Amino acid sequence: MLYYLFEYLEKQYQFPGASLFGFITFRAAMAIILSLLISTIYGKRIIKFLRKQQVGETIRDLGLEGQVEKAGTPTMGGIIIILATLIPVLLLAKLENVYIILLIVTTVWMGTIGFIDDYIKKFKNDKEGLKGRFKVLGQVGLGIIVGVTLFFHSDVTLKEKLPLAEQQEILAKNPDAKPTDLFASEERSTKTTIPFVKANEFDYAEIITWINKDWAQYAWIIFIPIVIFIITAVSNGANLTDGIDGLAAGTSAIIVLTLGIFAWVSGNIIFSEYLNIMYIPRVEEITIYIAAFVGALIGFLWYNTYPAQVFMGDTGSLTIGGIIAVIAIAVRKEWLIPVLCGIFLAENLSVVMQVSWFKYTRKKYGEGRRIFKMSPLHHHYQKSGYHESKIVTRFWIIGILLAIISIVTLKIR
Repeated sequence: MLYYLFEYLEKQYQFPGASLFGFITFRAAMAIILSLLISTIYGKRIIKFLRKQQVGETIRDLGLEGQVEKAGTPTMGGIIIILATLIPVLLLAKLENVYIILLIVTTVWMGTIGFIDDYIKKFKNDKEGLKGRFKVLGQVGLGIIVGVTLFFHSDVTLKEKLPLAEQQEILAKNPDAKPTDLFASEERSTKTTIPFVKANEFDYAEIITWINKDWAQYAWIIFIPIVIFIITAVSNGANLTDGIDGLAAGTSAIIVLTLGIFAWVSGNIIFSEYLNIMYIPRVEEITIYIAAFVGALIGFLWYNTYPAQVFMGDTGSLTIGGIIAVIAIAVRKEWLIPVLCGIFLAENLSVVMQVSWFKYTRKKYGEGRRIFKMSPLHHHYQKSGYHESKIVTRFWIIGILLAIISIVTLKIR
């Protein structure tokens, strides 16, 4: 909203400083500062309110050190992250941008699912919360909305470089040609990026067009299920990671900040031309959302680090996972998720491996056996005697290394 106000003031009255709101970097800086202030200052008030309402965490006795002391800690703190993200976005972003609209819908949608789950746990005295099938149904519903929008919306386009011969011809006629002159017109496309390979672009349409080239219009049959799977997997991974103080929020901040770099360079025609990566018009606006989201996560982390004063609950963890998945798909880096979100992947796999092996051995030997002392993975290290602060810090370090590897893929092919 402030963006439109200052745009009007700049056009009509040449208001001093109003033109700053036209710059992505300025609005991103404002977004992260504002979200930090909201999450730290008002976050404390929200925590007091949750404590007053007796929205305390019910702790199951898993035999973990320091577990009993956490009973009664306010949960549903994901509300802090959601509010601290949405308020700066509504004030500073271009609200007609299709990517911003999708991310706002994702935040509200997943936040609502998580809130209902936490509400049932706390106020209906049902430890199971929202039934798993309803959670999955909600994730699938969001996946359909995101997939359909990204496939069919006219503003979701790519601009590809002209063939080398045409570029050389343009440069020969005009040595001062701008980078924009070397790109073709915008077109809708299902292309994405595959890391660590030479020809690092892949078109989902090719999965069916090898049979018949005219079938490209039906590529949504492939694309939408992939989007659904990614959103479901990443949101569940974030949910599983939220098991010890500061782990999910800190890891997510690293992931989102990395995606912010991808969004900024992919939406800037000069940088995308220099790095020889996919240029995605209008996707740079996501940088505003990401800045606000990072600020909200860091501000929340102020109260969530050991010993935590608040837990995010499913209200936060499901929302975080959904947002990360949608951003990755929007900037066409979803195939980097196994690397960038390696912590989430490890947590997911540890649960799948533990449950599968337990069921298999129980059927074969009559007694279930375990691979890990406890799953998800962070609980295995707790059972091994590591303090949770050490586990969280080391997971953050691994997350930073994975982020660096992901950024390096911009040039390694």
